[in-house]
Amino acid sequence: MKKIGFIVKKTNPQAIELGIKLAKHVKDRGIEPYADTDIATRTGFVNSADRETMSAHMDALVVLGGDGTMLYASRLVGGKKIPILGVNMGGLGFLTAVTVEEAKESLDRMIEGKYEMEERMMLNVKIMRDNRKFAEYRVLNDAVIKGRKTRLVKMETRVDQRYMTTYRADGLIIATPTGSTAYALSAGGPILYPTLHSILVVPISPFNLSKRPIVLPGAVEIEVKMLTDNMEIELTLDGQVDMPMSTGDVVVINRAEESVWFVKSGEKSYFDVLRERLLWGR
Repeated sequence: MKKIGFIVKKTNPQAIELGIKLAKHVKDRGIEPYADTDIATRTGFVNSADRETMSAHMDALVVLGGDGTMLYASRLVGGKKIPILGVNMGGLGFLTAVTVEEAKESLDRMIEGKYEMEERMMLNVKIMRDNRKFAEYRVLNDAVIKGRKTRLVKMETRVDQRYMTTYRADGLIIATPTGSTAYALSAGGPILYPTLHSILVVPISPFNLSKRPIVLPGAVEIEVKMLTDNMEIELTLDGQVDMPMSTGDVVVINRAEESVWFVKSGEKSYFDVLRERLLWGR
């Protein structure tokens, strides 16, 4: 490895401190560390890099923060097969499995090539308006359709162009297996093993209680049409990007061609992470 990019949660002083230490360690090993201008200016020895440089020219990324920072990094790499090492800086963190204490050792293993990567599927989310593509995004966790007020949202849902059902609910979550431990879990959805190729559909507080979460094959295409009149509806992508929706808009979701590649945390299994984060057995 010749270049490693550091993505740091800038509102977390501990993350900034650890980022500087790890960047110095990388520099001492003859590898050029890169970060955004703010972090680079604080150190004096880290190279400044914009979004394009981070996504196109890094051999690996080290992410210091929580799941939100990992989601940002996942979108940043744009589907390129760049190993991402996530370090949990104190939050719940299902995506950042490496602890602060394990960070230096995990970084050294990555530099020395003594690591394994784990593929995580992403979703392609396309908004159709007046039969034309209005916008398109990729997400790692989920796409969430919700009304901005307390009224129920009416959504006609099709799978591979075949009618499935019409939801009347507070909203609808379409998630990847990685996203099954995010909003979908709070809404009553199941936990899916993160390397599966499946799509999870979870209604939020449905009017009809028989409308349960459903797991679909990863190869299907899901279409959700907004049927509610005179209501503000919003599509939220990975909890970070908001898109206002209009009556008649259709959200088309399928598995993206690109994936994200996470560096596995040594001997720690996914079930170890679940036990730690969900307090199983306590």
